[in-house]
Amino acid sequence: MIRYDFTPGGNVTPEDFYSEARGCGFITEQAMERQPQLMLPELNGGFLPVPWYRLSEPVNIEQNRCGCLIRPKTIPDEKRQFPLRFKCHVEAEGSYLVRVTLRSEEQLSDIRIFTGRRCLGAYRETLLPGEELSCELYTEVCGIIPRGQEKAYHDSCIEVSVTANQPILSKIEIEPLQCPVLYIAGDSTVTDQSAEYPYAPETSYAGWGQMLPSLFTGALTVSNHSHSGLTTESFRQEGHAAIPFERCKPGDYMLFQFGHNDQKLMHLKAREGYRANLESYIAECRELGVHPILVTPVARNTWRGSDGQYNDLLQEYAEACLETGSRLSVPTLDLHKLSMEFVIGLRRENARRYFYPSDYTHHNDFGARKMAEMICAEMKRTCTEGAYQWLSAQITDAPAKWPAPSFVEPLQRPEGFVPENETPEWEEPERPSEPLLRAEALDMVVRRAGFFMTNVYNDLFTDIIGHEWYAGTVECALQNGILSADLCKDGLFHPLEPVTLLDFTVFLMRAYGSRKSLPESCPCPYDSCVGSELRPLLSAAWQLGVLSEDGTDRTESTLLRGQGSEICGKLQIM
Repeated sequence: MIRYDFTPGGNVTPEDFYSEARGCGFITEQAMERQPQLMLPELNGGFLPVPWYRLSEPVNIEQNRCGCLIRPKTIPDEKRQFPLRFKCHVEAEGSYLVRVTLRSEEQLSDIRIFTGRRCLGAYRETLLPGEELSCELYTEVCGIIPRGQEKAYHDSCIEVSVTANQPILSKIEIEPLQCPVLYIAGDSTVTDQSAEYPYAPETSYAGWGQMLPSLFTGALTVSNHSHSGLTTESFRQEGHAAIPFERCKPGDYMLFQFGHNDQKLMHLKAREGYRANLESYIAECRELGVHPILVTPVARNTWRGSDGQYNDLLQEYAEACLETGSRLSVPTLDLHKLSMEFVIGLRRENARRYFYPSDYTHHNDFGARKMAEMICAEMKRTCTEGAYQWLSAQITDAPAKWPAPSFVEPLQRPEGFVPENETPEWEEPERPSEPLLRAEALDMVVRRAGFFMTNVYNDLFTDIIGHEWYAGTVECALQNGILSADLCKDGLFHPLEPVTLLDFTVFLMRAYGSRKSLPESCPCPYDSCVGSELRPLLSAAWQLGVLSEDGTDRTESTLLRGQGSEICGKLQIM
């Protein structure tokens, strides 16, 4: 057993900062800057500093008779918290029991304890002065391929993070154990997402997979190999599937949720490539003595602008998943149904409290927790025989209740601050006589429609790298139906090519239609310029004055930056 004592006289002091040579210590911004690998989201415990906040006074770690703690001196919002983070090496990959003990001289509130890549282990609403909170958490140490890379990192470390109004650590004890592992395969709605800090659960991206550990009481670890952008195909092609399949043992479980990205690719249609890949994973699991579980894709918060009704974008994939599970006798958790009922019951605006701000696909911590609770409810409903019954029996009957999410503003960057990989915002473009590039055009339209650029890019186009400034714009446009594959040649977006008047008009009308009702289609001068699928959009643009009657010979012409701004200015979308 490994023990870390954070009280005076113990084996950890406030000056013990993590380094690979030391093998254990506190993680601070300064430690992350000195060790670049700690900036990889998959290896840093799931908290990334906001770039401009690093300019302010660093947080100090102190010690009192109860342990080591953070006493924030400056914080931008009273609802935000600084995580106290401790990382330590273990002998090998595998399953571990982590006992975490907290005591405090002052009352603590809104306490969350995370292990690994910000996987929630425990929640407690309050801890009274002198009271002790001791938690047994189960965590899996396993190699992982960071998104966008080709080789696995074998990071034999455990990180424990505590968030609260005044986070503290009194004691950590770690010991290896033998137990079943629940492996997860999926996309950005499932993955272990990083949070910015100062931390607020309302403005943190979260996948439901990272919330599952807090809902199990028995000896079971969760190993999440989901990543943003993955499909049933790329999960295998990029090497992610090899990690759990090489490590799993008979009696383990493997859970699959895909669909959000499969639907963007023609060869991964619901009852074609998507279903075939699920069948292949099921067969491979059974050959290894592993118990497969299917999950229908979680629903988005998407509504039609024309009639205000819910717009189910994933119904076909949910149906194909259920059909596959039924035919092959695999428990299938209908998360799609439950999450869609949840969103419809709240309606669009109230449901937004459970999603990352201005994002209609990815949840915040509150939403991810709700989805994880639905997963567990479905396990109890469907996992009723044999080894599956054992799994459902490990689910807690009385999960800790979270308060309702409050409204927290995303951290605003200081005026004039522009990260190195991002261009500044602009309304009236500079160089108005220069060609408007496709990336700039899409950015202009998305901003005009009032959408929020997500920081998750799902890698649909091979000519866009996730760190480019326009990657979030492209993902936002894909999620909201502004951009589609039919406007991209050879599966490429061509972000730095000039945009044509036709493509710009289609972008703009789709954005308009996502916020308001388009005028009813009628014959117009542009009918002969495009196919039947685009005629309603050009008819709407003509009726709204975006296109003039004498412009039919210019649809394939290059649009200038000033012209794009002028066209956008004609429409009040928000």
